[in-house]
Amino acid sequence: MRQDFKKLIPMTKIFVTGSAGFIGYHLSKALLDYGCQVVGLDNMNPYYEVSLKEDRLHILKQSEHFRFLQEDLANRQALEQIFLKERPDIVVNLAAQTGVRYSIDHPDCYIQSNIIGFYNILECCRNHLVSHLVYASSSSVYGANKKVPFSAEDQTDHPVSLYAATKKSNELMAYCYSKLYGIAATGLRFFTVYGPMGRPDMAYYKFAEKIMKGEPIQVYNNGDMLRDFTYVDDVVKGIVNILPNLPKEIDGVRHKVYNIGNNHPVKLMDFIQTLERCLGKTARKEFLAMQPGDVYQTYADIKDLEKDFGFRPDTPIAEGIQRFTDWFLSYR
Repeated sequence: MRQDFKKLIPMTKIFVTGSAGFIGYHLSKALLDYGCQVVGLDNMNPYYEVSLKEDRLHILKQSEHFRFLQEDLANRQALEQIFLKERPDIVVNLAAQTGVRYSIDHPDCYIQSNIIGFYNILECCRNHLVSHLVYASSSSVYGANKKVPFSAEDQTDHPVSLYAATKKSNELMAYCYSKLYGIAATGLRFFTVYGPMGRPDMAYYKFAEKIMKGEPIQVYNNGDMLRDFTYVDDVVKGIVNILPNLPKEIDGVRHKVYNIGNNHPVKLMDFIQTLERCLGKTARKEFLAMQPGDVYQTYADIKDLEKDFGFRPDTPIAEGIQRFTDWFLSYR
């Protein structure tokens, strides 16, 4: 996997929250392979199988430049001590309570992790002079927007899930802290990230499990949905491009939000057919209505990413799914 590390100095100390998570693991591994020091934090919550998080960490811990801390972002005192001791140059905040549907029945988790936890990260960045905060937002902030592709300049005032509302809140909080305290911050709206060592709560992973077990998969909105699936290596490459590049100051604010998506929505039924082909097995399908919190389509406008970094995600869906299923079948 090629990365643009040209501006990233070896031995830079980078604090990655959610380092045992899907994107956090892949990013941490890429940074370690380059020669950066990575301090990883994760609370190892059981939202999905902790064993998968432990397997990711096992790989990361093979590097002498990786230090792991099990802690929760909501613990402000512990977080302050970590910043005081480690003094990271750059912070990448990927830790969050994820999942649109889960937020409907478990709102407390999202306020605790995504609001209070992110506030604590902002305060620590302010108090400990971090050069750049890069944080995860989500394509979910676009809610029920009808205009496509989704542009970072579009209005995002109508979220359809609490998860989306917390991610929009993160963007507003980061903007405010940049304005008030001079923190350079970049938000990344990820679009349906998939790949090896992925999240078992994501639809593509659930589909693969059920297909191999011969169980029916649940296909919402009768299969009439489109998603801008983005391969994890492309997401990591995008983050690596952004890390050493502080956003330009505009009206006293160093804050910018980018979409990171494949810029090519795929029909859900086409995606399922690709997954079936790669697994070598046909899915039994149960067609259902649209679920609360879901949106019909995601579609990323990535012109700012291309303009500022000369980069665009480009892994074809067939290639990315093949890599996922190769890993999935061996991991099972």
